[in-house]
Amino acid sequence: MGTICNMGAEIGATTSVFPYNERMIEYLKATKREDIANLANQYKNELLTADDGAKYDRIIDISLSELEPHVNGPFTPDLAHPIHRLAKEAEKNNWPLDIRVGLIGSCTNSSYEDMTRAASIAQQAIDKGIKAKSTFTVTPGSEQVRATIERDGIAEKLRRMGGIVLANACGPCIGQWDRKDIKMGEKNTIISSYNRNFVGRNDANPGTHAFVTSPDLVTAMVLSGDLRFNPLTDSLTAADGSKFKLQPPTGDNLPSKGFDPGVDTYQEPPKDISSLKVDVDPKSNRLQLLEPFEPWDGKDFIDLPILIKIKGKCTTDHISAAGPWLKYRGHLDNISNNMFIAYV
Repeated sequence: MGTICNMGAEIGATTSVFPYNERMIEYLKATKREDIANLANQYKNELLTADDGAKYDRIIDISLSELEPHVNGPFTPDLAHPIHRLAKEAEKNNWPLDIRVGLIGSCTNSSYEDMTRAASIAQQAIDKGIKAKSTFTVTPGSEQVRATIERDGIAEKLRRMGGIVLANACGPCIGQWDRKDIKMGEKNTIISSYNRNFVGRNDANPGTHAFVTSPDLVTAMVLSGDLRFNPLTDSLTAADGSKFKLQPPTGDNLPSKGFDPGVDTYQEPPKDISSLKVDVDPKSNRLQLLEPFEPWDGKDFIDLPILIKIKGKCTTDHISAAGPWLKYRGHLDNISNNMFIAYV
């Protein structure tokens, strides 16, 4: 549900909503929010479920038992390919077939369940004596998830498969990635379970063909290192030379030992800030103290000239690119220089 709600926005949905259900109750209780669960239970029939007779513009029925895994991309998350057709599409479009990097985690697809499913695939590889053929990175979705997968041995399984567990942050998803394995402009393929794969988003390289899919598929595909690999039908080679197929992944919805909250890095701000002063070098390129705007007179939006017209797909990544621009996020003048730079 979390992934669907997250990804809905990436393909144009204003919002995505699920009715209140048992999985939500279990999660709230597991994260020490039983009081919220109890309150929601009181009003679930009145406020947290669909109204009787509610009308919808369109109803789509999906048989999950028949739904095939998909890989989306490159360059946009809504270019979907069923896994059985991906190899043919890759060859037809001359996409780089060698998967240079596989990346799982970040804000999307980084729950405890996601990590346990990836670890179940990693364990199959470990049992067969093989590791990822691509660079494989893991970004926990929160400090709580990071601490819990470390405690439960999940992170170690991913490391033994060749994974690198990064800090719980936006990380490479938003371009916080000092990538060294390719040259700027070099065509290459990466595959991630992130929510976006627009041109240059992850590594500022327009030659990077980025694909997005589930953590399960990313973990499976880095074991082959080939974009044409279909884990549903294709075999891998074990350390002893024998052939084997991956079994469907399994995972735990919630940790049986409860969540480990991890390290609490919260610093409470001082109660009295009247004597505080913030000094910023006026020559700084990274930080800029804001001057108050003039009070709005209500007239400055009249007869405005149109500065730019945009046709086709224009996302927030095109409006305000991230990556190398992130160092200016504390400097309004400098970060404003990236306005529409990815579109123009």
